[in-house]
Amino acid sequence: MKTKNTAFLLLIFLTAMLSCREQEQDEPTDGPRFDKTAYRPIYATLNNIETLPPQPLRKPGKIYIRGNILLVNDIGKGIHIIDNKDPKNPQKLSFLKIIGNSDMAVKGNFLYADNASDLVVFDISNASAPKLLKQVFDVIPVKNYPDLVQIYFDCPDATKGKIVGWEKYDTEIRPRCYR
Repeated sequence: MKTKNTAFLLLIFLTAMLSCREQEQDEPTDGPRFDKTAYRPIYATLNNIETLPPQPLRKPGKIYIRGNILLVNDIGKGIHIIDNKDPKNPQKLSFLKIIGNSDMAVKGNFLYADNASDLVVFDISNASAPKLLKQVFDVIPVKNYPDLVQIYFDCPDATKGKIVGWEKYDTEIRPRCYR
């Protein structure tokens, strides 16, 4: 009988020891599987809005037509202003550098555009020479996470600036934030 009790106690002891594994403290119980890729925020200072000479179109987004003028969003970079009087030969007029820009609207002679969380207003009555009229700070809600789901990402740090985008990268270390 003593052997049975000893065997039983040994079994309980071994079960207890095997169930006590060290786990990472920040291991999410319902998070996605970590595939060694993650996203990190792209930070920027938004106050550097300027009108530049025509630039190459890199990542076209929304297009707005106002008479013979085309306004083409270059996602995250700004807005191209193009004279389209001759659709067979459009002429680039200028580029509005607006970091974090993804959307725009026009009413009358005014172009409204987002500058990440800020709103900027331009007078475009003279499309060849647009004028920045106003910048309203922190009026547009900005997400502090990527649009994708079931991914890991570096937790945002507000001291580094405003988030204007996300970039994917390879890593061996799983970031703490996920969605």
